[in-house]
Amino acid sequence: MTESFRRSGEYPQGDQQQSAYSGQPYEQSHHQQSTSSVNPEWPPPPPYQPAAEPASHGGGAPTALLTEPVSSAPGAPRKRAKGPLALLAVVAIAAAAVGGGTAYAFQELTGNDTAAGSASSTSVVATSKKGTVAGVAEAAGPSIVEISATSNAGSSTGSGVVITTGGEIITNNHVISGASQIKVQLSNGKSYTASVVGTDSKKDLALIKLEDAPSGLTPATLGDSNAVKVGDEVVAIGSPEGLTGTVTSGIVSALDRDVTVSTDESQGQQQQQGGGSGGGSEQWPFEFGGQEFNGDTGSSTTTYKALQTDASLNPGNSGGALIDMSGNIIGINSAMYSAATDSSSSSSAGSVGLGFAIPVNTVKADLASLRSGGSDS
Repeated sequence: MTESFRRSGEYPQGDQQQSAYSGQPYEQSHHQQSTSSVNPEWPPPPPYQPAAEPASHGGGAPTALLTEPVSSAPGAPRKRAKGPLALLAVVAIAAAAVGGGTAYAFQELTGNDTAAGSASSTSVVATSKKGTVAGVAEAAGPSIVEISATSNAGSSTGSGVVITTGGEIITNNHVISGASQIKVQLSNGKSYTASVVGTDSKKDLALIKLEDAPSGLTPATLGDSNAVKVGDEVVAIGSPEGLTGTVTSGIVSALDRDVTVSTDESQGQQQQQGGGSGGGSEQWPFEFGGQEFNGDTGSSTTTYKALQTDASLNPGNSGGALIDMSGNIIGINSAMYSAATDSSSSSSAGSVGLGFAIPVNTVKADLASLRSGGSDS
């Protein structure tokens, strides 16, 4: 039976064929195989007579079993297979580790200071407090500061967001417009002098930097305002009426609202008049929906797209942060409507749930220009 499977050329010819197979029973052949020097750990021989190679000297003898190649051949592919599998495992682990720290490492390599830039899917809120206002306030609060600006016209109070460990702070242009002196109070109560790095009145943004910035500053995590949806819960942190670190909450009421503000520096100085020690008692005028709020915006204006929120915003919240529930900054609070038309009418003053914030993606796109002095330089 086995001979029908042998390849041509494997059989001995003539008398060699007869001498090779005649009078050689299977038991004898099997005995010869079993007594040959075969490693007991190798696989057992096949249950049939292996093919014989042509005899070179006329004698026909059964071909010996293969030795080293038999045991090593199956093992080699298994060893080689470990390489790609191990490589894939290493890549997967590395990708998981890198995913969490990519934004941080990128900022370390590309900037003089460390800025926490990230996507909104990154959560900086403690796991046990995720999804809570308290958790967001705890995570983002140390990055929010109070800004006091003084000019010849008076003084005013606003807010700002620390974005680098070196002391860079984003705020509204109208908060520091025309200021001759800027003081910043950190969340720990310590105050520092700051100077203007760059301004962009057309976007109502300004970048200031602490002089002799302390170590240990906590930069905010900048999110992705393009990922924000109407109805998302948000938290606002700022210094309304000089009350540092005030926290309010609400939702995103609308997207891409057209908000018009003044670009005239003198307009900001007028708003500072009468601010006194209370600071921020006058609000920044703006236009929305064809109507003016909080006074006259003047003849020099600019319009930008804003996030609308019903989180309570009051005078002094300008320049502060609008934050998602993962602790990421999604906007810089810039305008809010108060029902009071007279600053002395405190009974009717306050938030009516109509506030606006500059999307953080606008801020990130403008940072390089602000660091170079801004569009107003």
